[in-house]
Amino acid sequence: MSEETTRPTAIVDCRVFDGEQLREGPVRFTREKVLSVGEPAREGDLLLDGAGGTVIPGMIDAHFHAFASHLDIFSLESTPATFTGIIAAQRLSAVLARGFTTVRDVAGGDHGLGKAIREGVIEAPRYLYTGRALSQTGGHGDLRSPEAECGHPAGCLGEVVDGIDPLRHAVRERFHRGAHAIKMLLSGGVITPNDRLDTVQYSPEEVRTVVEEAQRRGSYVAGHAYSSAAVRHAVDNGVRTVEHGNLIDRETADHMAAAGAYLIPTLITYDAMSRRGAGLGLDAATCEKNRIVTEKGLESLALAADAGVPIGFGTDLMGELEDEQSHGIRLQVQALGALATLRSLTSVNADAIQRPDTGRLRRDSVADLVFLPGDPCENPALLWDNMIPRSVFQSGRVISGPELAELSQSVETGPGNR
Repeated sequence: MSEETTRPTAIVDCRVFDGEQLREGPVRFTREKVLSVGEPAREGDLLLDGAGGTVIPGMIDAHFHAFASHLDIFSLESTPATFTGIIAAQRLSAVLARGFTTVRDVAGGDHGLGKAIREGVIEAPRYLYTGRALSQTGGHGDLRSPEAECGHPAGCLGEVVDGIDPLRHAVRERFHRGAHAIKMLLSGGVITPNDRLDTVQYSPEEVRTVVEEAQRRGSYVAGHAYSSAAVRHAVDNGVRTVEHGNLIDRETADHMAAAGAYLIPTLITYDAMSRRGAGLGLDAATCEKNRIVTEKGLESLALAADAGVPIGFGTDLMGELEDEQSHGIRLQVQALGALATLRSLTSVNADAIQRPDTGRLRRDSVADLVFLPGDPCENPALLWDNMIPRSVFQSGRVISGPELAELSQSVETGPGNR
């Protein structure tokens, strides 16, 4: 290992958001891990000039779809796998450049894409995937038309699996292939025309079976659910993260908080479809369902926050809407404020996905961080305006954005390096 690889780096003259609060820098790190925050730089450190900016942990998108190359889900299912994989690599590279150094792919993803990332074939965030989401017959992931005599029980993003024993097998197979967690579709959805938003899908016994199998592997279940009934169904049967949750009421928010469940909102996908969906061919029924969840999205976040539900961050963007990712931050700041949204993007998401080594800047956390040329609490646009330069570090090296100026003077070991 070269000296340059092992030599600590210190960003000085900066503030640091450590995942919980803003504090004074510097931040010191190597390729392997963060060494310290707030302690002075040391003689021999490579010094980078923060010029009064702010260092935050690499952000986490906890509801991402690498394989979603089309907004039209039926077109997506007939797309060649090689094309889908190439698009996934491009999507992941763009995500990393925006400052998202970890993503959780909660419908799709596979060991092949994961292997390409681990071996450095493509440049991408840390990639956690669930494999295809589990759907009941006639559920959100069953893409057959009611008139069809046959169809595809397994598609690019979802697979139809019914019953206790088949579900056990499906869960075990996913973990055998490297899945981080399991995704279940527990209510209707927006872009599938044949199921209502307010349906409750899978039986309690089926959900508990999947949860128990996941917990035996030290993992958990993420549950797609919109309505209060579906969210309660998920939480009561052990689901850890509720995806979407747009239609919850206050009692359900209180129920989630008492159970310790996490909410992963995906506000930007509805906002983007409202503005761009008709031009991209979304049908009238889909647009109407999207209108309903859009109107309730900000309200659901307010209810969850008031109840004390830990709120993460996700995007759920498909196809051409992928470029809207950072604007999800803008919507969440509108609902929760800048500091709470920073926590959602980092430490709350890290806890939700059981990766406490990410999402924080503290001793021994991974050296994934983003440098912003200002204070994101005073100017939250720094987080979502991709025209403002940012420097993205992954495993302690700059992989996107301008390189910070290197300082050549020696460093005193006392305080004052900020």
